[in-house]
Amino acid sequence: MADLPELDISRRGMLGGGTATVVIAASPVAAAQDKEPMQADPPAPIPLSFEVNGEKRDLTLDSRTTLLDALREHLHLTGTKKGCDHGQCGACTVLVDGVRINSCLTLAVMHQGDRITTIEGLGTPDRLHPMQAAFVQHDGYQCGYCTPGQICSAVAVLDEIGRGVPSYVAADLTERPRMTDIEMRERMSGNICRCGAYSNIAEAMAQVAGERA
Repeated sequence: MADLPELDISRRGMLGGGTATVVIAASPVAAAQDKEPMQADPPAPIPLSFEVNGEKRDLTLDSRTTLLDALREHLHLTGTKKGCDHGQCGACTVLVDGVRINSCLTLAVMHQGDRITTIEGLGTPDRLHPMQAAFVQHDGYQCGYCTPGQICSAVAVLDEIGRGVPSYVAADLTERPRMTDIEMRERMSGNICRCGAYSNIAEAMAQVAGERA
């Protein structure tokens, strides 16, 4: 076998070659080429029409806009609150065709033609909804941030029980649910009050439920 040529590799040469490689790889030009973002056209705005608090509203929105952001940022109905923005706290609860939903978890474009009610549509300062009046009477709020969602949810809960919709605590699905304390507390468990006004909220709901009965 022919003799291989001897390679003259020194420690200094190795260090120099490695440094040059790092400098080239870390150069702004190389970094820009590696991280060049993909350019994508934004989605075309979509026309949308629905009824909010008894009034027809027409919007043109990015299809990714949540119902919560449409209400707050585009219609300026800021009573509906953005809490966790993950559907876990209930602060954004509104009524859609009479049914409560977390407006942060649904897209506005999914509600074409729907009837939406926010806290502003339940009552006014001069003419409170019975649930609003009961919350005031029983001090069902402290900081007030969760209160709009609590009230919207409480109104829907009494309607659910009245329509016979079962809950997790229903012992017999063939029997109509009753407006008991445990029934209402279970149904309200998705609305978080970090101030801990739960007992007062339950008292307010019990008062309205008793008036209905």
